[in-house]
Amino acid sequence: MHPEIDPADVELLRAQGMNEEDLAHSVAVAEKALEIAARVASGGTALDRVLVARGALFHDLGKTITHAIEHGRLGAELGARLGLPPEVLAVMEKHIRGGLTPEEAREFGLPVKDYTLHGLEERVIIYADRLVDILTEDLVPLRDPLDAEERFEDILEAYPKYGKNEATMARYKGYHREIQGLMRAD
Repeated sequence: MHPEIDPADVELLRAQGMNEEDLAHSVAVAEKALEIAARVASGGTALDRVLVARGALFHDLGKTITHAIEHGRLGAELGARLGLPPEVLAVMEKHIRGGLTPEEAREFGLPVKDYTLHGLEERVIIYADRLVDILTEDLVPLRDPLDAEERFEDILEAYPKYGKNEATMARYKGYHREIQGLMRAD
């Protein structure tokens, strides 16, 4: 496990009843998000690595309650009761489909508000979450892990499971372009 992931946080997820499959996913997202954060930092942009690690690790806490779309909101409520910081709660609540607009929230039956991602750390976490799904679900044939990044937009287009719908796909593509651009910054 990546050294910046606190084992006590992993145990907290277990104590809340997170199953091993969801826990492995959450740890993988935290590891991928920290890897991406390091690459972004090497391009000259600093990130709050504690927020990246904890936000990524806890993003699916709500799956201890449900795997439905409201797991983001329910996870944030549970996280608040556990005393998690507001910026981690924001990641948990807003990560659904890469950050919904109020109109989209209404369509999905969620409380109507702005779930868009405002911080770079949030976008790195959501980008990592999508990449981990692509890398671990064995749906997409890949040459190596970087192949998922290189072909990210094409994968979203070719596999509706990852792109979801046009609005979600556009958000994911935007995060991909932004983050890849920061990694290459001189």
